Order: sequence, then structure tokens, then C-alpha cells
Amino acid sequence: MYDKSDPRSALASEGFPRASETGLVAEPQEAYFYREVPQIDDASGKIWMVRGHNFILTWTEAVEGGSFSRKDQPDEYAVMLPKSGAVIDWNGTTTEVPGWSIAFVPAGESTITLPGGGRMIRLFSIRSADLAEACSNSRGYDTPRSHIPPLEAWPDPVGGWKVRHYSLDVPKEEGRFGRIFRCTTMMINVLDPFEGPRDPSKMSPHHHDDFEQCSLAIEGQFDHHLRWPWTTDMADWQSDRTVSMASPSALVIPPPLIHTTRATGEGHNQLVDIFCPPRRDFSEKLGWVLNAADYPMPD
Repeated sequence: MYDKSDPRSALASEGFPRASETGLVAEPQEAYFYREVPQIDDASGKIWMVRGHNFILTWTEAVEGGSFSRKDQPDEYAVMLPKSGAVIDWNGTTTEVPGWSIAFVPAGESTITLPGGGRMIRLFSIRSADLAEACSNSRGYDTPRSHIPPLEAWPDPVGGWKVRHYSLDVPKEEGRFGRIFRCTTMMINVLDPFEGPRDPSKMSPHHHDDFEQCSLAIEGQFDHHLRWPWTTDMADWQSDRTVSMASPSALVIPPPLIHTTRATGEGHNQLVDIFCPPRRDFSEKLGWVLNAADYPMPD
């Protein structure tokens, strides 16, 4: 259910959540970076890590000149720079990426340096086994999620592999939902911010049958409202929950939970939605994916 002013109201309806399957593991994963101990604290800065079924999210608070390397990285990963710029070295090339940008780094060896320090978000697939094991919820997926398909990468980018980056300074456009970018492994939607609390009469309760949504709060405060659908087995039933989170924080919402999020902070509230692999329904909407020309859809 989307408010008629929400661009997602034009998407094909998924109908009601699946009710015939029982025993689905539907437990959200919560990460409160602002109050939890980081998983890494060294000379380059502090790093918090949380995983989903197919992805790993790292939140970094870097010192000036902080440097972060990946060796034998198995696949492409994403980098979001909320404010500070960075220098990305890959395959003998150096790319300067300004703040308020998103970048995609190919597999192999790479190093990201933040000359001025600051915040950085990196998104890896679950194939980065060393990072998955280091996450705060590293045991959270020991019980298989049989209803979530394994990750399958999307086609290689047009023109071959290189570091690509895109400004997030994209004006809002009628009929387009947020600012969506994708690569071979990820889809990131930097949502239009809320200045002050979200209008409670224009919420968007919805569900996904077989993929997770990670909601990353980079500024402000949010209430995530969750409802477990009834299956034929009452053991699956749970009471509604509201997860209140300040920023920075991340909530991994499992299918088939009905969910909607309300910004509650009095100031600037900025949320980023993350999907792994990219969503086909968003990709099929003309003009929604801003770098679609670089990253084709599967046949």
C-alpha cells in the first residue's frame, strides 16, 4: 500500500505476503553504529560491520589520511561518501572521488584513502567471506533463509571494468523514486530526505516476497514499523514491532515482513535503501536507475 503521491504506487503490486509457507526465518538484523563498539579500531579509523543474506555493510569513521585496502576482492563493491572525498586506487589507476558521491570498485586489489578523514560506507557481497565473519551479526544467518535466493551477479558493465563514480547531487524529479544507482552486485537508493518528521498520513506499508531491504540511516531519526504476516502455523506469528533508531544505524528487513519507515527527527532525516542483488522492478522503470546506461540488466 503506497500513498498515491509515492512513485512506487506505479509498480506492479506484489499482493499479499506469502501465507502458505511456514517456518520462514524472518528476523530483522539491527546495527546501532552510534552506540555499539566498532568491529575494527586502528590507526586508520573505526569500522562497524553488519551483514544481510547476500551483502555486508561497513560504516567507517576515518581519520585524516585513513587508508582501507582490499586484496583478492572477489567481486565489485560499492562506496558511498556522504561528505568527504576519497582517492581510489585500482589496477594501477587513481581516481579522485568528491564527497556526496557513490562509486563502484571492481574486483581485485584496491585501496581507498580519505585525505581529510570522515565517513564512508562500503557495500560488499557475501562472497567477501573475511568481512562476513567479522560482522557484529556474523552468526545471524547460520540458519538458512530458504526463501531468499542466493546472489547472482548482474551483467558486466558496458565498456569494461574501471572505477566509476556518480554525484548524488541529483534534483528531485516528479515520478522518479529517490536517486537509484546499481552495479553488478548492489542497488543503492539515496532517498529524498525528510526535513522534519514524515507526514503520518502518507506512509507506505509494503512487503517483499524473497529479498531483504537494508535501511541505512545516515542522518536523523527513524521509526521502522514491522508486521509479521500470519502463516498457517501460529509458531510463525509475532506481535508488531517498532524499531526506533538514530543515526548512523542500519536495519535489515527480511521478507515477507510488512514494513514502513517514518522519519521522526526535527531536522534533516536521510535514509538510504540497499538491495543485493539489484531489484528488477525498479530497474524496469524508465529513468529510475540513474546509471543504467553503464550497467545493463540481465536478459
